[in-house]
Amino acid sequence: MSIPPLTLRRELLGAGWTSAEVQRMRQSGVLSPVRRGSYVRPLDPQPDTPEAQHLLLIRATLPHLAPGWVLSHTSAAVALGLPVWGQDLTRVHVSRDGSGGGRLTRGVHRHVSPLVEEEVTVVDGLRVTTPARTVTDVARTVPFEQAVVVADAALAMLPLDRPALLAAQTRAELWRGAPQALRAIRFADGGAGSPGESRSRVAMHRAGLPPPVLQYEIRTGDGAVVGRVDFAWPQLRTVGEFDGRIKYGRLLDPGRSVGDVLFEEKVREDAIRACGWRMARWIWRDIGSFDPVATRLRQFFTTGG
Repeated sequence: MSIPPLTLRRELLGAGWTSAEVQRMRQSGVLSPVRRGSYVRPLDPQPDTPEAQHLLLIRATLPHLAPGWVLSHTSAAVALGLPVWGQDLTRVHVSRDGSGGGRLTRGVHRHVSPLVEEEVTVVDGLRVTTPARTVTDVARTVPFEQAVVVADAALAMLPLDRPALLAAQTRAELWRGAPQALRAIRFADGGAGSPGESRSRVAMHRAGLPPPVLQYEIRTGDGAVVGRVDFAWPQLRTVGEFDGRIKYGRLLDPGRSVGDVLFEEKVREDAIRACGWRMARWIWRDIGSFDPVATRLRQFFTTGG
């Protein structure tokens, strides 16, 4: 992620600049505020994603906090490189050891709860709650769908397994939001390959569809692999594919166009159908209103297509 270097007001004053000079640099556009007392220079490369913008906000905020605070919740998820679909990135979340309480101020949410050193790690110089603690905290405090996106990704991307997640949730079982955290952690599956696939899993669950097998290999009668699909119901000879734009972007090697990839996807789909499988596809906008996709899948399940 592109993160420009920060300039702190106190550093400028310590180097001999006056308050009036700092103010003039702000007014002239030489410095652009990230938050009070922290600036970037507009000519430097700027954050290119919401996550990068939040990471810049984190680095602009931490120097103004008292020692002892640790990045947590959504902010820890960002620092760990986890996707945070649908979450508010305008406020930095930090935690410290204590009993109950916390404080919400402009730009910062300070959480106070039991926190031991074993639940803290360091990422790029930042003290951050560990993956298991981060997923648990996120799952306690955001809606189910957003929590599943984070939990799925953590199981897929980080050195983390379900027993570790369940152990972290057990430690927090008397805290606010613990039951909803347990629900998301039990539902989590590291086989989901993207936030869109995680959201698709939630949409299927809400529609009452049977749980699919994730990342399933389709084979010909002689055992040759035709392709790997996002979702499969092997006994029903049905597969599902979430088509996000980024999915095709990841497939673009030098010299290949989107048209090349789409053609290859069509050949792949035809080969899967030739093996006797039925396929349903959907895109981002279909997830929020999943009924038509769910209806099509049910028709495949019950009528053979």
